Amino acid sequence: MERRYVLNQEFISHLKLGPIRQVQSVSGGDINQAYQLETAQGRVFLLIQPNHTKAFFTHEINGLKLLEQFVKVPKVLSVGHWQNDAYLVLSYLAHQSHGDDFALGQALAHIHQKASPNHHYGFGEAFTMGTFTADNTWQSSWSQFFIQQRLEPLKELCHQQGVWSLPLERAYQKAIIRFKMLMGDYQPQSVLLHGDLWSGNFMFDLDGRPIMIDPAVFYGDREFDLGITQVFGGFNAEFYRGYQETYPVVAGFEQRVLFYELYYLMFHLSQFGIGYQQAVANTLSKINR
Repeated sequence: MERRYVLNQEFISHLKLGPIRQVQSVSGGDINQAYQLETAQGRVFLLIQPNHTKAFFTHEINGLKLLEQFVKVPKVLSVGHWQNDAYLVLSYLAHQSHGDDFALGQALAHIHQKASPNHHYGFGEAFTMGTFTADNTWQSSWSQFFIQQRLEPLKELCHQQGVWSLPLERAYQKAIIRFKMLMGDYQPQSVLLHGDLWSGNFMFDLDGRPIMIDPAVFYGDREFDLGITQVFGGFNAEFYRGYQETYPVVAGFEQRVLFYELYYLMFHLSQFGIGYQQAVANTLSKINR
């Protein structure tokens, strides 16, 4: 994303953070522009989403409020809009890259023990990641939700980007049949999910306790989160041991989790292009063996 935003004095005054001693541009993922601000009271984290209203951050705020019951997360300090852009100010959490991975696994397991308020799948509130808007309309069927509100929209985006081939389509259609068959023998409980738990969305505080950031929450199959953790690595054996000892996965996990890896790879294919096409093809091949 082009960093066109200028943190001028007028905008800084609008934030009501007092004098700003230092502004540092930091990695904010592929969705927001992100800055670390040094104020007289300490550091804060500023996210800016160009060309949106403050409603853009509603889902992230709601997600942080849900997750904070189970794991340390940044506190929401303020949200608003300035000119044509939305902003979110979060507390800055001093952090490090290493800590108690076992506790991180336990934290995810505890999150997954929070059941959906209506026993359905979804959230009733959409969220946007890049060009993908995730439809979270409540559904009574996990199979229907996952296919129609996750995989199919991503496939359409891949079509629009010109990165979805006929061989991929053939393999995908076979995989969908396989998924429906597997779901016939497996009825997942609808539970709270982080929704985007890759290695860049967790860290540890200075005491080694886990921190989660950037949630894309909804209620669904807990194996969805676990699938995402397996796509790009960054989660060690202690993390999975912490999860398993708290909330063990059930038979058939190894087959089902491939579909959630497929989702995440299709998302990356839709957003970042043909470089992910082979990874999608490889995962479809594993599914269809």
